[in-house]
Amino acid sequence: MFQSPPWTQVYTIKPLGMQTASTNIGERMGRSQELSDSKRGPVIGGHLGNKSIRDISWLLNIPRSTVSGIITKWKQLGTTATQPPSGRPRHMTERGQRMLKRTVRRSRQLSAESIAKDLQTWCGLQMSPTTVCRELHGMGFHGRAAASKPSITKCNAKCGMPWCKARHHWTL
Repeated sequence: MFQSPPWTQVYTIKPLGMQTASTNIGERMGRSQELSDSKRGPVIGGHLGNKSIRDISWLLNIPRSTVSGIITKWKQLGTTATQPPSGRPRHMTERGQRMLKRTVRRSRQLSAESIAKDLQTWCGLQMSPTTVCRELHGMGFHGRAAASKPSITKCNAKCGMPWCKARHHWTL
């Protein structure tokens, strides 16, 4: 069955107040699922059949950018199969992250070395203290050194008390 190209059809314009649910901007935007190989094949077939990207997009009801991306990938790699993700896989699993968060919340005074040893004994995760620090920073935990406070000797306290009592009525 032959369908006419989109530029030969007659379109009607709706006033803004009569938008349907399918034209809602929230439904049109956002990331969609990856196309299956059964949908990528016809895109390449249409390209080899000298169809334009616009025609392929309209016939298969796929966005033009997706069609263009599939064709570009096919030209560069010779395949439309999904490639493995780039980068090194994450070392910690979600379970390990929950364990790490629970450990830190229990005691905020633990060092990264002791946390790494705890994770080794509990989860079997071999992890360096640097990785533990990096994971904790990603979770929003940051190590801070305590502020240095002057040591208050008995002599300083004895001298400071009359000064405070003389000024207790001060206000901001």
